Amino acid sequence: MPRHAITVRRVVSAAHAIRLYDGSLEPVHGHDWAIEVTVAADQLDDIEVVMDFHALEKSLDALLAPVHNRNFNDLPPFAGDGPHGLAINPSAERVAQWVGESIANDLPDHARLESVSVSEAPGCVATYQP
Repeated sequence: MPRHAITVRRVVSAAHAIRLYDGSLEPVHGHDWAIEVTVAADQLDDIEVVMDFHALEKSLDALLAPVHNRNFNDLPPFAGDGPHGLAINPSAERVAQWVGESIANDLPDHARLESVSVSEAPGCVATYQP
């Protein structure tokens, strides 16, 4: 069965400090996070697209706007009552999952989230696939 997919990419500058294996917190540091969201559909819609690229870009931009030039550790869903004030460790893997779960809510009924890839440094990519 044919499958079609579209991908949008954004870069956001943000800091984080992840909780390490020994329970300590690494020093706060920043990245230019490259985030790619891929949405797929088994059948194209009435105008023969997976979905409007601009609608996907708008959803991703709205999600990432509060993060730009901020610290993931200080923002929901990462900030919380856990060790070092974290509810969720702001690793690249968990950032990808947060983006994916958030974007999935805005997709047309016939489309599905295929994957979210997050690169916090060249050659270092974490991918979330629901």
